[in-house]
Amino acid sequence: MFGGKSESSDRVCVKICGVTNEPDALAAIESGADALGFNLVSESKRYIDINTAGDWIDKLPKKTCKVAVMVNPSWDEAFRISRLSFIDALQLHGNESPEFCRHLAEAGIRFAKALPVAGSKSLLDVPGFSTDTVILDSASGREFGGTGKLFPWKLARQFVKKHPDLNVILAGGLNAENVAAAVREVRPGGVDVTTGVEVSPGRKDHRLIKAFIQAAR
Repeated sequence: MFGGKSESSDRVCVKICGVTNEPDALAAIESGADALGFNLVSESKRYIDINTAGDWIDKLPKKTCKVAVMVNPSWDEAFRISRLSFIDALQLHGNESPEFCRHLAEAGIRFAKALPVAGSKSLLDVPGFSTDTVILDSASGREFGGTGKLFPWKLARQFVKKHPDLNVILAGGLNAENVAAAVREVRPGGVDVTTGVEVSPGRKDHRLIKAFIQAAR
């Protein structure tokens, strides 16, 4: 899911983000999730200490992509997290520059760059971020993802058509009720959900996870 297109264009990949505990992670994997996101932003309601959580994350199946979600990390921090044995990729949700991203790529670090979508002008003249994987998420003030807010899917569809070389992951306000329609309209390489499968910030509803993944596919 991170690092290139899906092997099958007919199968949408699914990432469950904001995972804070082992039972939720295992439930997502059992339901068929391709990737899990772990939020390392200290201000987030879904923040986890990656150093203490590493013990149980490391025990999760290797086939599931483990993604560290970061906002404006320093180079040293991004490099350190990328070298953890149980982290497969980074997800950058801040104002990281194309130059910063280029350095990551040159270091062989797998990562995705999130692009906030507030309106029709948000996706005009998007610079190159040296990654094949971009995440289109709702823009919401000072929050970085996990807002549960939708943006017009037609903007995402236009972006997908304009950038056939990119692996576009759709996020922002998705849930089990609307994800099938989103996939049909946008035709993304993957979908990313946080709030839409939660009972409270950082606590997932296992039934909603299963329903979301089934609906996405």
